[in-house]
Amino acid sequence: MMLKLLYYLTFASSLGAGLLAGVFFAFSFFVMQALAKLPTEQGISAMQSINTTILQSSFMVIFMGTTALSVVLGIASFIKLSKISAIYVIAGSLLIFVGVFLVTVLFNVPLNDTLAAATPGSSEGAQAWMEYLDSWMPWNHVRTIASIGALIFFIMAIRSWEF
Repeated sequence: MMLKLLYYLTFASSLGAGLLAGVFFAFSFFVMQALAKLPTEQGISAMQSINTTILQSSFMVIFMGTTALSVVLGIASFIKLSKISAIYVIAGSLLIFVGVFLVTVLFNVPLNDTLAAATPGSSEGAQAWMEYLDSWMPWNHVRTIASIGALIFFIMAIRSWEF
C-alpha cells in the first residue's frame, strides 16, 4: 500500500515539476526577452505586475505543493534505497528543493523585492531594471534546468517502479 502511495505521489510530483518547468522555460526564453525590449518604465511596471499577480495565483500552490511533496518523497524513498526508482526520486526531489525552491528563495525573490521597490521612470528604477535583468535571468535558467531535470528523474522513477 505504501509503495503504491509513493508511486502516485511521484506521479503528482512529476506533474508539478513539469508545470514549473513550463513556467520557468517561458520566462527564460520569451517573457523576459519581451519585457527587456519594452521601454524601461513599461518593463518594470509589467514585471512588478507579474510578480504581484503570481503570488496570488495557483502557481504558488503548485510551487509550494511540488516542493513539499518532493521533500516528503525524497525522505520516504530512503526506505527503499535499494530500488533504482528510489534513487531517481531522491535525485528529482533534490533538484526541486535545491535547484528550484532554494534558488527561488535565495536569489529570485530578493531580486523581485528589490524591483518591487523601484520607481518606474526614475534613473534608480532604470538602474535596478538593468541589474534585475542581468541577475534574475541566470537564476531562472537554473530553475528551468532543475525542474526539467526533476521531471526527467520522476519519469524515470515511474518507469522503473516495482511494486
